[in-house]
Amino acid sequence: MAKIHFIGAGQMAEAIIRAAIGSGAFTGDEIAITDIDPQRVTRLIGQYHVQETAAPTDAELIVIAVRPQDDINAVTENIRRQASPQAIVISIVAGVTLQRLAALLGPERPIVRVIPNTLTDTGYGYSGVTLNGHVAASQVEPFLQSFGKILYLPESLIDVFTGFGVAGPNYIYYFVESLTDAGVLAGLPRAQATEVVLENLVGAAAMLKQSGLHPRQLLDINNSPAGVGMHGLYELNNSDFAAGLQRSVLASVKRTIQLGTAK
Repeated sequence: MAKIHFIGAGQMAEAIIRAAIGSGAFTGDEIAITDIDPQRVTRLIGQYHVQETAAPTDAELIVIAVRPQDDINAVTENIRRQASPQAIVISIVAGVTLQRLAALLGPERPIVRVIPNTLTDTGYGYSGVTLNGHVAASQVEPFLQSFGKILYLPESLIDVFTGFGVAGPNYIYYFVESLTDAGVLAGLPRAQATEVVLENLVGAAAMLKQSGLHPRQLLDINNSPAGVGMHGLYELNNSDFAAGLQRSVLASVKRTIQLGTAK
């Protein structure tokens, strides 16, 4: 019998399934999927040996993994009709609040909102989690921890987390690409420039965690008066880099809120 039933088998659902099975926390026969795309279902069954089940009748956990613009009302109505009253619903749908989910699923339904990070395969990155009053963290942690780290948040901060934490890898990828291009522009071969950037990225993150110092303190240590690094930072400050990054985060948070109120 499948313990976990996914409604929706898109990229994020697949990433969670892949990590949950790859970590050894669950097996394919403990996971069932439903999706409107039969080819998608066939591919995931073939690759991960999960089950296809039309209804989440016996599932302990039901994961809503559809898009915010999809018909949430129809999805929740099916859950309400087909699932056990004790089944915990885990929504990974951006912008859809616990209040709205409770209105659709029933006021006594155990509900969890999870905003998963796309770094599921690495073991890094936090998923933002908020629970309603009918579910305990211990009931869902074995599943949630199977695809990464957990950051419990009040629901008022979930949209902020989505635009900042979950969109965060985008900013890192873009920074790596841009800094690598800068190395190529200056004369390094791309393969070498890429290795240097990645090593600096990993090393700088390790230095911040190990030292416990503020980034500004490490910048001060790393830069001598009138030195090479300070000249580079001066031009970076003139580029509006920090404010541009902050505007990007605010735009992502705003879009998260829009998605949740679109219907």
